[in-house]
Amino acid sequence: MNTYAIWVDLRDGREDLAFSDAVQAFLGSLQSQGLLESFTLERRKFGFSPEGLGEFHIRIQTKTLDQLDQAFHEAATRSGHTEALHAEVFRRVVNFKSALYRSFPDEVRVR
Repeated sequence: MNTYAIWVDLRDGREDLAFSDAVQAFLGSLQSQGLLESFTLERRKFGFSPEGLGEFHIRIQTKTLDQLDQAFHEAATRSGHTEALHAEVFRRVVNFKSALYRSFPDEVRVR
């Protein structure tokens, strides 16, 4: 499993529920298209996190990097319904940071 991790802060801290709804709509749409397996939205608790990471953490899981690439491709079209959903997320965030992780050991790893 591949995990695309995203950390962000809100542009307007009062819109936390609107942000949550927007993430659910956007990533839920990609998931319903089979472009990702699962996702979670988490909020930092009690201010605990390494310096520089955002208040919100989004984890997107895909089976393969090809599946993740297809999700990126869908978002990159910047048109139609997907773009409208993406714009509702993107306009609410600042301080975007991301990383890509994989399950370990890999399923194909020979011992």
